[in-house]
Amino acid sequence: MKVYILRHGQTDANKAHLLQGRSNRPLNEEGIQQAKQAGEWFRTNKIQFNAVYSGPLQRAIQTAEIASGISPQIDDRLTEMDYGPYEDMDLRNPHPEITEFFRDFIHVPAPAGMEPLDEVTGRLGAFLEDLAKNPFEGNVLISTHAIAMKGALEYLTPESQGSYWHKFIGNCAVYITEYTEKGYSVPEEVYP
Repeated sequence: MKVYILRHGQTDANKAHLLQGRSNRPLNEEGIQQAKQAGEWFRTNKIQFNAVYSGPLQRAIQTAEIASGISPQIDDRLTEMDYGPYEDMDLRNPHPEITEFFRDFIHVPAPAGMEPLDEVTGRLGAFLEDLAKNPFEGNVLISTHAIAMKGALEYLTPESQGSYWHKFIGNCAVYITEYTEKGYSVPEEVYP
């Protein structure tokens, strides 16, 4: 089973540099185009999906539908990190505790009220393990969010020692991992 992990397309909040966690915003025109381009990449590479999953937020659902042509199964574990009181904060002028957290995700815990990173990794890992219990023949698409995606990548690559938390993942970026009897392979970025 090949699992493609896709970040959602752009929203107006992304464009405005706002910290967008659980806010339920739709894709903007650029985001719709990004999802269409990701879908074109899948078709060009003859990738068809036997199952499609998405987090519950509109931007992830829209991206899954546009990129795959399939209505996704919704799983709450695929939602974005809960930023709590920092939701919608302007990232061009972040609070000092957020600046410190973003500077060193590995050693600085999430500020009070935010979901801890180990919980993000845990829920994405639990989803991937449940998926592996009944592996599909063929391809699976997961549509999710930047920090949630990093949690999945951290889970799949324990030897990364937190390096994915600092990696930039653009809108509609795609990673692939393959599940075999040996478990999941190390994920690779395949698009753009």
